Amino acid sequence: MEYKLSFPHIGKSYIPVRKVIQTLAGKNAQIITAPPITKRTIEMGSLHSPDFVCVPFKYTMGNFIEALDMGANVLFQIGGDCRLGFYSEVQEQILNDLGYDFKLRTLNLKGANAKELYNIFKEMNPSLTLGKAIRALAVCVRIVYAMDGVEKYIRQNVGFEETPGQLEAIEKRFLADIEAARTVTHAHSIYKKCMAELKTIKLNKPKNPIKIGIVGELYVLMEPFSNYFIEKEMAKFGVEVTRFITASYLIFSPDHNMKKIINQSDGYVTYDIGADGTDSVGKSVVLAKDGYDGILHLKPFGCTPEINSIPMVNRISEDYDIPVLYFSFDSQTSETGVKTRLEAFYDMLEMKRKSKGVA
Repeated sequence: MEYKLSFPHIGKSYIPVRKVIQTLAGKNAQIITAPPITKRTIEMGSLHSPDFVCVPFKYTMGNFIEALDMGANVLFQIGGDCRLGFYSEVQEQILNDLGYDFKLRTLNLKGANAKELYNIFKEMNPSLTLGKAIRALAVCVRIVYAMDGVEKYIRQNVGFEETPGQLEAIEKRFLADIEAARTVTHAHSIYKKCMAELKTIKLNKPKNPIKIGIVGELYVLMEPFSNYFIEKEMAKFGVEVTRFITASYLIFSPDHNMKKIINQSDGYVTYDIGADGTDSVGKSVVLAKDGYDGILHLKPFGCTPEINSIPMVNRISEDYDIPVLYFSFDSQTSETGVKTRLEAFYDMLEMKRKSKGVA
């Protein structure tokens, strides 16, 4: 059997995922990367999804349909703490009902390890050894951290370029190079070279720019198409943007620990409210204490953990006098409406600063 493997998009994470899957699956497998997300993706996903399911389900369903139409016969989905944990079973049944012939494998978002990957890929690649799986995962981890480090620098500085587009041009070259990394050391050297190049780009950045932090559900934070490229839209106003939720934070970071996050919340939440909801509260406190000007809270329509977090985030907003703008995304969300609300939010933050005499 020739294995043709595919998986959903979530931002640029397809790059390390594609690399590690290709390495583990070996010569017996072909990687079919689903096309970049477009309106067609969400339209196809929505057509074959329950009406009120959360929007990441619809996007990933669209990814699967496009990949299957390209010939994929093995799909990978991630598991999670909320309804994400049930995506695989429901999507598999829907796709079977549509007549597709495939296998679906689920990888846990938290606690991913070389042994689990080894067991999944050993049947596809009999020559795979546990040592090779460990090395492949180690390179993947370094690539993820490198990509997140580059994205963080760009996110915080792209709104201040003297010549727009230079930072993203460097990142594009970096992404091509980093996927070809052979070892952890090689990946690290590519990262260091990129960071050095990024820091040569001239910026017109004030000493105290308006700073906005973004909290919320992982998919709509990490997949820019699902939030109408909200980070880029904010950068156009000359804003420094911070986002804590990244692939490295979610999967590998010791800071993504529930006890730490609850302690971070400073009493606004005392137990885990599910998925990324607790993190939204904890990171809102961090942003407020660090003197950020505003917070964007993003969630899929109907996301229960994020709905649970909203009363606490509202209290943080009141207690620290930090404005919060809430977005709830679905397949019918208006892009024009998002941009209009962002512009109004920025204008309010700018007026708030002027009223306090802050430059």
